Amino acid sequence: MQLVIISGRSGSGKSIALQALEDIGYYAIDNLPAMLLGSLIDELREEGGRTHLAVSIDARNLPAALERLPSLLEELRQRPIDCQIIYLTTDARILLERYSATRRRHPLTRDSHMTLEEAISKEEETLNEIRDLADLLIDTSRLSVHDLRRRITDQVAHQRKDQLTLTFESFGYKRGVPMDADLVFDVRCLPNPYWDPTLRQYTGRDATIIDFLRGYPIVEDMTRDIQMLLERWLPAYRNSQRSYMTVAIGCTGGQHRSVYVAEQLAQALAPQIGDVHLRHRELGLQYTLGGSQTEPVDIATLIEQKPGVS
Repeated sequence: MQLVIISGRSGSGKSIALQALEDIGYYAIDNLPAMLLGSLIDELREEGGRTHLAVSIDARNLPAALERLPSLLEELRQRPIDCQIIYLTTDARILLERYSATRRRHPLTRDSHMTLEEAISKEEETLNEIRDLADLLIDTSRLSVHDLRRRITDQVAHQRKDQLTLTFESFGYKRGVPMDADLVFDVRCLPNPYWDPTLRQYTGRDATIIDFLRGYPIVEDMTRDIQMLLERWLPAYRNSQRSYMTVAIGCTGGQHRSVYVAEQLAQALAPQIGDVHLRHRELGLQYTLGGSQTEPVDIATLIEQKPGVS
């Protein structure tokens, strides 16, 4: 049986993630009481008809059930079940904006006198232990609904047991470091094409910028050093039962240097790892290199509603 547990902060997109799994054949249950999870698995295994289960467990559970959940999750991992725990998070300021826009009540404010801001903070504290147990952390602060659905189906549903899914993400420091990054490399020390007005309009995927950066030995040196570090330590991460690894490469604006370095690293490691995911946060692009290579997807063209997951 393949079990996916979706948890995380209210308003971060858990319902969207659960629906994405249901659409591809998972038996999906929202807001499952944590104490019923073990019985549900036993029942489905006895039936033998359902092999893919996705459940959402979050702060809507009773406090006593949430306290027992970390130990229950540890027990599940000792059973012959392919279990993944996915935790969705979002910046608190964006959550405030989303709740203000939708005028929905936060679950923790329904039976208390907490303000929305207090409820968001309390929920994060309540779910800390579950977050620490998660196999994959997804920051939905800047993801569209379509982008989140794509990440769930590409990374979670197609994940194979004992496989390490490697993702390279370029970003700009002026918009903050990705919250779901495992390793972060700062390439702002490299020559910046931005200061040449004739190059400013291009990105690290364009031949003009590639030729510019390849003209500086320091760029190749840094890229090679990062590659060697990853080749040395990725096997150790895989052997420690890690299922996902996100390597973030950052420069000032996230358009030139970080994009180029992320592309070079992904192309170098794809033959060894298999499918390697690439995300260029500031460009709104994501795609896969390797066995299931696809064309780059422009996230902006997919959005039919205001960006932001609710």
